Amino acid sequence: MDTVPPETCVTYFVPKFVITEFFLLAAMSYDRYVAICKPLHYVTIMSRGVCRILIICCWMSGLCVIIPPLILVLNLEFCDSNVLDHFICDAFPIVKISCSDTWIVEQTVNICAVLTLNITLTCVVMSYGNIIRTIFRFPSAQQRKKAFSTCSSHMIVVSITYGTCIFIYMNPKAKEEVTVNKMVSLLISSVSPTLNPFIYTLRNNQVKKAFRDSFKRLLLISAK
Repeated sequence: MDTVPPETCVTYFVPKFVITEFFLLAAMSYDRYVAICKPLHYVTIMSRGVCRILIICCWMSGLCVIIPPLILVLNLEFCDSNVLDHFICDAFPIVKISCSDTWIVEQTVNICAVLTLNITLTCVVMSYGNIIRTIFRFPSAQQRKKAFSTCSSHMIVVSITYGTCIFIYMNPKAKEEVTVNKMVSLLISSVSPTLNPFIYTLRNNQVKKAFRDSFKRLLLISAK
């Protein structure tokens, strides 16, 4: 019988980064709340010191959540194969190829996932509940449009990230369907991070102007 090799466990940091992203998204939702609901106090509330503390707390929270299931996974034994039918070293694919009793591992992973999703999603919902209530109080349609535009990028990323993880960890059938699980995991581990720079930066007018200028230069060069 073999235990999980050290090099396999290194790839388990992928879920750690995913968990940290959830806490970062919750912190960003609070930032949007302060920007829209308390604009005059934004600089004071979201100071550099506060931002640093929020980032450190997000990383430490991700580490604390990932340690219990990681310790249990390290103690799993494998009888036949240690080849994972998955893109990343996720918990449920590892459990499938283990010959140990994996009930505790599965329950621990579920508890950590549900707690992370519920805690961070509650923060996001509370922040956006206050944001939407404040936006509807704005007197002009132009102000409401500008406020929604400020939050749109973050809302898109939140929808993709939470939607995929809720599908995997809160849908029992998804855990059994390997192909579907792999495709959804690919969305959150590769597609979503790749899209994030475009989702955030393309909302910036300076970035848009830079893209237009670059496109015009390419047209001029090709015309010559």
